[in-house]
Amino acid sequence: MPRSYLARGLKFIADDVLRKQGRNYYSTGGCRRLEGKVALITGGASGIGKTAAHEFIKHGAQVIIADMDSQIGPQAAKELGPAAHFVQCDVTVEAQLEKAVMIAMTDYGKLDIMYNNAGVAGPSFPPSIADLDLNEFDKVMQVNVRGTVAGIKHAARAMIPAGSGCILCTSSISGLIGGAGSHSYSASKSTIPGVVKSVASELCRNGIRINCISPGPIPTPLSLAQIGLIYPRATQEQLVEIVNGLGQLKGAKCEGADVAEAALYLASDEAKYVTGHNLVVDGGFTCFKDLPFPSPHEIL
Repeated sequence: MPRSYLARGLKFIADDVLRKQGRNYYSTGGCRRLEGKVALITGGASGIGKTAAHEFIKHGAQVIIADMDSQIGPQAAKELGPAAHFVQCDVTVEAQLEKAVMIAMTDYGKLDIMYNNAGVAGPSFPPSIADLDLNEFDKVMQVNVRGTVAGIKHAARAMIPAGSGCILCTSSISGLIGGAGSHSYSASKSTIPGVVKSVASELCRNGIRINCISPGPIPTPLSLAQIGLIYPRATQEQLVEIVNGLGQLKGAKCEGADVAEAALYLASDEAKYVTGHNLVVDGGFTCFKDLPFPSPHEIL
């Protein structure tokens, strides 16, 4: 099966997992923490991006979904309701990101929230640094780093004159510890917190906040596609179970909604004094390591 069809199928699988959790994509009222805000989310047609779009809309935001998938994107916008709008955008093409930001400015007169979420994992094989294909490495960096920086750049151009705004970026625990992802993916994601801190040092003078989120193991289309390459005979449900089984926190698992709610917090006025921060949502995955001590009875 071609990778594009596999990835597209896994997008529907991951989104179906979220739907089975009983989450309604339409606003249900209550406390609306982003009332009147305008948000742009790259990679917003599926996975974490789509779940974040749902959360933002539920709390009163208008959301522009910027995604390169012209089939799933319009469908996602339709599911999310009239507050969602789709724009086709490849983040490796700076002009397309600039256009997406301009659409927000033209249609709504402002951009309050920019969520740079689009990303790729790159190939998991071969796993050795000695065999690393630098062309593939460049492709991952092009999306995950250059695409993110371009999104920050054009969001800043829109927000600086307004003297306010919030920029978010998706990083990963793969950028915090070794061995949690491929070398290319880990290198790209370890760059994001550094970019965030660098940009925060400038934009704080303009009243603009920038933060990133590092999710733990979570069954997104991206992670399911990677795990699927390792276990090609596994069923869809087995792939989800494998990813969920990687967590450390007993009685809980990392869901798309957990990351979306972290993004909601950082985008809201509740985080008005939080900038330059990497919010890790991993259930303790990166905060400890079990030491392999032998049991007492093994020591004579």
